[in-house]
Amino acid sequence: MRRDGVYAARVMHWREGEIVGETRRWAGAVQYAVRLAPSPGSPAASAPGAQEAIEVQALGYLEVVGELSPGDRVLLSASALVRGLGTGGLAFIVAAPERLPADPQEGPGHIVKARYTPQQQMVLAIDEQESPHHAAVAAAGSLDGMPVVVADLHSALPAVIAGVRADRPDARVVYLWTDGGALPAAFSMAVAGLREAGWLSACVTVGQAYGGDHEAVTLHSGLLAARAVLGADVCVVAQGPGNVGTGTPWGFTGVDAGEALNAVSVLGGHPIAALRVSEGDGRDRHRGLSHHSHTAYAKVALVPADVPLPVFGGELDGLVGAQVEQMVADSQGRLRVCPVDAAGLDEALAGSPVRLSTMGRGLDRDRAAFLASAAAGRHAARLL
Repeated sequence: MRRDGVYAARVMHWREGEIVGETRRWAGAVQYAVRLAPSPGSPAASAPGAQEAIEVQALGYLEVVGELSPGDRVLLSASALVRGLGTGGLAFIVAAPERLPADPQEGPGHIVKARYTPQQQMVLAIDEQESPHHAAVAAAGSLDGMPVVVADLHSALPAVIAGVRADRPDARVVYLWTDGGALPAAFSMAVAGLREAGWLSACVTVGQAYGGDHEAVTLHSGLLAARAVLGADVCVVAQGPGNVGTGTPWGFTGVDAGEALNAVSVLGGHPIAALRVSEGDGRDRHRGLSHHSHTAYAKVALVPADVPLPVFGGELDGLVGAQVEQMVADSQGRLRVCPVDAAGLDEALAGSPVRLSTMGRGLDRDRAAFLASAAAGRHAARLL
């Protein structure tokens, strides 16, 4: 398609394949080894040795494609895999045409998510009229000062909860999954592991995201439901895995972190801005304090918010300190720096029931990233 003299790229790479076997599974998802058939019209389809098909890893969501077995023929969406994007090196199973799952049982719920896409989902949202919780959400007008930690990246979630549990292991933590990254909650092994370990009381998918323990139409109603229906002591707001960034000042999905702080304030909660900090990222714009935090918190957020800041140790403290000072100045004083004692947080992070990883770096390669998030969790716990 030609637009303004430029040919727009096509968005789908279709592939067919055959299930070879199951690689691993977690709540709501199964990863399979799939043997690909040569893509139609490609030079490989008619090349010598084309019968020696390539094997890839593909993810199937149980609620979408059901249980599959070796030998099942599957249709795959492989665009991100073909382009080498950060999807974990996975293709995605669209359907097994010869083994379609049965229709779901009839029930309440008329909210459509991933709307007008071929795989749109119809769900029962906690705030809609057919929900047994509709009246409670409708009557909820305030978060009553509940601390809400807002983070840029999904990878911050287990670290924030580790920080909460370091001081308040009894606290009920609810995660609000926003739609800036992955839409299906089943994509996250972290959420599955945190739920299984009892660290996370519930996951609420909001906006176009779906598949959490509960659905909500907006972040605002999701937050109110977390407090009024699910009994949350602390909420964490962050996008699903797969943050999108363009290297431009405003072209990244984490700008929504600023809007989330606004929502928390409007609803009478206590906004807490978890800093995105790195000592292992080689990109200047993410070294120390990420420009994502600066933009979202100093420019997009228009309300007062706490900024928890631990001592990292070494030269990083001077760098981050200066960057945070500039961020506060650019916020016109709306942001409040809150020093946090980091004693015990390393041990709390090491005890996470799920692997800590941000942009492929673990705790040993980017301690600062997880320590900053844990500090935000500890700060929230001390407000209870």
